[in-house]
Amino acid sequence: MELGYINYMNCYPFYYHMFEKQPLEGIQVMPDIPSGLNSMLADGTLTMSPISAAAYADMEDDVVLLPDFCLSSIGYVRSVVLKSRYPIEDLGGKRLGLSSASRTSEILLKVLLKNYYGINPIYLPTSPNPTLEDVDAALVIGNDAMLPSKEPVPYIYDLGDLWLRKSGFPVVFAVFALRESRIDRYHNEIKQVVSSYYRSLECLRTDRKTLIQKAQNLYPEITYDVDTYYSLLKFNFTEELKNALAFYLFIAGEMDLLPKVKNLKYISVDV
Repeated sequence: MELGYINYMNCYPFYYHMFEKQPLEGIQVMPDIPSGLNSMLADGTLTMSPISAAAYADMEDDVVLLPDFCLSSIGYVRSVVLKSRYPIEDLGGKRLGLSSASRTSEILLKVLLKNYYGINPIYLPTSPNPTLEDVDAALVIGNDAMLPSKEPVPYIYDLGDLWLRKSGFPVVFAVFALRESRIDRYHNEIKQVVSSYYRSLECLRTDRKTLIQKAQNLYPEITYDVDTYYSLLKFNFTEELKNALAFYLFIAGEMDLLPKVKNLKYISVDV
């Protein structure tokens, strides 16, 4: 079974156990940025994967979500930021680069600027780690957002913080999805993966220092304090976070930024 892995430090706590303690037989882990995993799950290359929360709207008829796992923040997240040469209130009509790495963050920013600030920048596609040389502001996510800046950045806005202050909701950046048509075929493999996720999160609680050190070894370019970062992230998909996801998908659908979601489908996997 092909299993996706968001190749960022934020996703590592789910994969620590299978990477470092007990590899899973019959599971091929395929790392990529969120947008790459979104496409691979949509076209059937992957059976199971974390994906951008926004991508669920495109795959609603084909996938179901695991009810216990997510990548979220309640306020500051540090790894989803808007870097700008101008105050955010002055970005109307300015050139804003959108990282191609994640759909959730792209839609989140568009909702924030349109609905809560009443402004419309000129959106331009960029690489996952754009500079401010050719644009007035840029969305940067994941590991790239936590790298030391190579240029002066007058304004940096944390989208998790902005969303909480403006909407009152946390942000669910990624969810864990599987193709519904393959659940019976790969039932045992899915159970293995879910069990490994649980064990990994338990390691984050009981052997935190070792897990953090392994994460730092895997992503040595990141200088941000990993312990603090993992404290900001929320990995357990609580009812509060499910409601936050529903709100995000609803408002994005109402603004025609995403297809309207009829139903959030979850499947429990006994392990």
